[in-house]
Amino acid sequence: MSDGMNKQIEQEHPDYTERARMWRRYRDLYAGGERFRLNAAEYLVRRLKEPLDVYQERLARVFYENYVGSIVDWYTATLMREEPVIDLTDGRGKSREFFGEFVQNCDRRGTTLTQFFRQQLTETLVCGKSYVVVDFPRTGGDAQAPARSRAEEDELGRSRAYLTSYTADEVINWSYDDCGELDWIVIRTECLKQDVQSRAWKKQTRWIYYDRENYEIYERGSKEIELVERGRHGFAAVGRVPVYELQVSEGLWLINKAASLQLEHFNKSNALGWALTMGLFAMPVIYSEKEWSQIVGESYYIQLGPQDKFGWAEPDGKVYQIAADNLNRLKDEIYRVSFLMQQAGDSGGAMQSGLSKQWDFAVTQEILGAYGDVVKDAMRNILNGVAAARQDEMRIDVVGLDSFDITSFSAEANDAQSLMNLGIPSPTLKRQIQKRVALKYLCDARQDIKDRIAEEIEAG
Repeated sequence: MSDGMNKQIEQEHPDYTERARMWRRYRDLYAGGERFRLNAAEYLVRRLKEPLDVYQERLARVFYENYVGSIVDWYTATLMREEPVIDLTDGRGKSREFFGEFVQNCDRRGTTLTQFFRQQLTETLVCGKSYVVVDFPRTGGDAQAPARSRAEEDELGRSRAYLTSYTADEVINWSYDDCGELDWIVIRTECLKQDVQSRAWKKQTRWIYYDRENYEIYERGSKEIELVERGRHGFAAVGRVPVYELQVSEGLWLINKAASLQLEHFNKSNALGWALTMGLFAMPVIYSEKEWSQIVGESYYIQLGPQDKFGWAEPDGKVYQIAADNLNRLKDEIYRVSFLMQQAGDSGGAMQSGLSKQWDFAVTQEILGAYGDVVKDAMRNILNGVAAARQDEMRIDVVGLDSFDITSFSAEANDAQSLMNLGIPSPTLKRQIQKRVALKYLCDARQDIKDRIAEEIEAG
């Protein structure tokens, strides 16, 4: 990108422009809390001909039951409960030492590789994708001058690769080649910076451009966008843009699947809450044909003639129950489309069979396995990319993230009791069942305690 491209650095990709509002909406749905309340006017539907003061009062009372946020956090916590195993093949002692440190601090902020990818997976489940930039420090001596040897490079700290995460709405423009590889990409970030002289806080906008060899950094000055830094990045030797994308398919994009249901639940629950609140304030009715000006009640009154009649058109006087049932159905549907059928209630009120529960858990485990494959592929690609850029002659594999114990303890205990009730004459089977149930219940206990319990069960 040449010097004359300062203006074009602001250009946004058509796909970015199309999805920018959607990403903001999905972030609000995931975050909930005060963030959602401040933006509630974008989501709380105003009824046809609803007075503005009434709508403003409904906004002031708004509340949000955040199911999708909890679902996303459950998936990331369950998937990353155990750390993946990094398998290093070949490589020098120095290379192995570096990757050992890198796994424990991958972003120079003390974040482990597992913690970093837990955050990336959360972002991916919310916005459908996230980005990771692999960078190398540009410090020590002449930052642009190449190191004369690998030893000098290590001494100056330039070989200490680190990761930086970017969200889907920070990557504003890009181009791919015919093979699906990035040709170039533009990242835009915003933050507050305190001016050294005036001490005032100002918003700083920065653009970072990467192609297969070079990087350029632009910042908005007092008026114009200025080029503040440029040079060769750490992946120039391998001819690759140092940006990796973590992406899930449309079918695995959780927030996208549940967003419309969550918004419908939000509007229905607030409508029901408003109706119940208004029902707590009795409205006086004056049966008179005379002019009435006296203030009574909380704020409203209705005046009818002696022969007049007044009523409400609603389904057989049971609209509140219908609304409550509809809210339960919406909540269950949110869990169902998120592959957590075991969390959804049964609308028919029937007990769910053990086989049906096992099937529901099996579906959830398959989805967790799919997310695990996405994370492992991204980890593997990034780690091997770092090794190639550092010219470490080694291969790196990532395994794990494929075993999940998500069945409930009550279901496990009931199954164990049913098996014991069969009366199978096997002391060994009985001891194994007791150990399995006891150790599952005490999964967070110290290992020495679990060993002692197992020995006591074996001893009878």
